[in-house]
Amino acid sequence: MHKKITQNSFRKIIFFLIFLFGISTQLFAQRSVEKLNRGLVAMRLNSSQVYVGWRMLGTEPTDVSYNLYCNGVKVAGSPFTTTTNYTHTITTNGIYTVRAIINGVEESASEAASVWANQYLDIAMQIPAGGTTPDNVAYTYSVNDCSVGDVDGDGQYEIFVKWDPSNAKDNSQSGYTGNVYIDCYRLNGTRLWRIDLGKNIRAGAHYTQFMVYDLDSDGKAEMACKTADGTIDGTGVVIGTANADYRNTSGYILSGPEFLTVFNGETGKAMASTNYLPARGTVSSWGDTYGNRVDRFIAAVAYLDGEKPSLIMGRGYYTRLVRVAWDWRNNTLSQRWIFDSNTSGNSAYAGMGNHQMTVGDVDGDGKDEVFNGSSGINDDGTKLYANTLGHGDALHMSDMDPDRPGLEIFQCLEEPAKYKTNGLVFLDAKTGTPLWGINGAGGDIGRCNAADIDPRYKGYECWGTTGGVNYLMDCKGNLISNSKPSQNFSIWWDADLNRELLDDNHIDKWNYTTSKTVNLLTATDYDSNNTTKATPCLSADLFGDWREEVILRKIDNTSIRIYTTNIPTTNKLYTLMHDTQYRVAIAWQNSAYNQPPHPSFYLGVDMAAQTQPNIATTNANLATNSFSNAVPSANAVVYPNPTSQTFTIAADGKFTYSIHNVLGQEIRTGKGENQVEIGEITTSSGVYIINVKSEKGSSTIKLIKE
Repeated sequence: MHKKITQNSFRKIIFFLIFLFGISTQLFAQRSVEKLNRGLVAMRLNSSQVYVGWRMLGTEPTDVSYNLYCNGVKVAGSPFTTTTNYTHTITTNGIYTVRAIINGVEESASEAASVWANQYLDIAMQIPAGGTTPDNVAYTYSVNDCSVGDVDGDGQYEIFVKWDPSNAKDNSQSGYTGNVYIDCYRLNGTRLWRIDLGKNIRAGAHYTQFMVYDLDSDGKAEMACKTADGTIDGTGVVIGTANADYRNTSGYILSGPEFLTVFNGETGKAMASTNYLPARGTVSSWGDTYGNRVDRFIAAVAYLDGEKPSLIMGRGYYTRLVRVAWDWRNNTLSQRWIFDSNTSGNSAYAGMGNHQMTVGDVDGDGKDEVFNGSSGINDDGTKLYANTLGHGDALHMSDMDPDRPGLEIFQCLEEPAKYKTNGLVFLDAKTGTPLWGINGAGGDIGRCNAADIDPRYKGYECWGTTGGVNYLMDCKGNLISNSKPSQNFSIWWDADLNRELLDDNHIDKWNYTTSKTVNLLTATDYDSNNTTKATPCLSADLFGDWREEVILRKIDNTSIRIYTTNIPTTNKLYTLMHDTQYRVAIAWQNSAYNQPPHPSFYLGVDMAAQTQPNIATTNANLATNSFSNAVPSANAVVYPNPTSQTFTIAADGKFTYSIHNVLGQEIRTGKGENQVEIGEITTSSGVYIINVKSEKGSSTIKLIKE
């Protein structure tokens, strides 16, 4: 009997060790993302109805449900199990909150939301003063690209706004430009700071890509971009030499130092600057002597190690192509790798880039690869492929064909001498191998788009124009129609899983039976950017449920307007911002020729049931003055461990803690000083992960719940 018990105990120990090893492996692969609030919005539809929408967070299980409250009273119909929106029949405006229900336990209340009168939020802008160039040309300012990040860790996004002067130039155009400014605003209209990039950064779509992301996973977003002598940070401090002026008589800037700077998202303070890589070197070595190709910059964010985001800065794509990966960790900017087509063995990558990059994990190893257009780079900076198809202007990547494994790319191509036959191509994203294409008729194919817009065909539809003929194709390469919708941007807006069309200042629905569009929204007195490309300031899942918002600028630039849907839907999906391929696409959306964001999974009619994202959220670091005078320590302990009911977390000084189950779902958060007793966290036995943070550092402890 004793022998049998011993053997059983031994087997349990072995099983438990294997189980723990599996947990550790899974935890290592979790990606760090921002800890968002509920994104609760409420807006009046008419005199008797209010539409309410909220986020399903990626840290919640798929069977999460929600109780909705108005003025503290539970709304009839709660709990909501199949949706994250509700149309409330009520004639008065109340205050709404929502509470998640996980494993039968109601969580704490969300942030409160008051009722908007309309389906949009206006944010007043502070327009920079215009000026005059050295050749006496006057200029004014317009809102251009926007981005978002949570700069203070409260779970709500702030809006980053780039101001372009009216004399902004394409690289092919000579002439002076005004300075470029970047602002940060709270949703209530408070401007936190303004950065002046200075006279040594030229204005134009290809010069400034500003990456907003929580680059060090401390719970607060940073911003990174190219700077130069004379850049003034958000606190008024000048980078480099204040009075330097490297502009030549044609307005180009082909000499002088170039920097990469990481700015504090909350204050605009320059936290670190380093030499921009690659250096411009000899201008003519990039393909011309006047300064066009040398200053073709692009940027992105990628999870190269599978856990934390890295910054990708690029220079060149017509000829030499260089991409540099940077890590921002512990207030230090360090180079992870550099990929250069001039390096021996990399020559096939020269000329194989677009006006943008896209990012995603195409080989299933949990780490992102970087795609330039007609070439891809591995997460470790080594060669993935170069397929010889050349330069292009538009690039889309997602699981477009859910019937085949992996991700696909759809893009248009510009150079017949390189693409040979097909100017529109549908590719295997992992190998760059064309799966099908459409004859380019020897032309420069400037636009294309891809989204699920027709419920009759599973997967994305892909469309573009070659040789004066329109093509709308299914994901297998079969022609659906020679009529096509607009092809600038896409947006999830209405009740179904098909995607809608976003072009200029209007949102339209593709009517697949008539092959025509139906208008859903027109933003009167508001406008898009970038001339014929007609791109929004930003499109992204900013608040409410999983569907997307769009930011447009008022024609006179006195405000921006964030439009959100008020159409009820029964589709319950995770916030797209907790899908990291989609989230980094929001960061790189402002890069050169803006492209719509796509998730890592197929989102459309007949999509598979969602699984919970493998992510972990990060609380913002505690401020120094929030700690006691006791010497802080991260050497936390948990006792008793194992435990059957209550347990204690102990650490010197003030600390915060979060408790997750093995799937990464957050069970509880809180704070304490020296020690805190935790009551019953769940009725389920198993292994739980406790993260404890103090001023000095953090500890991660496995708790066994019996």
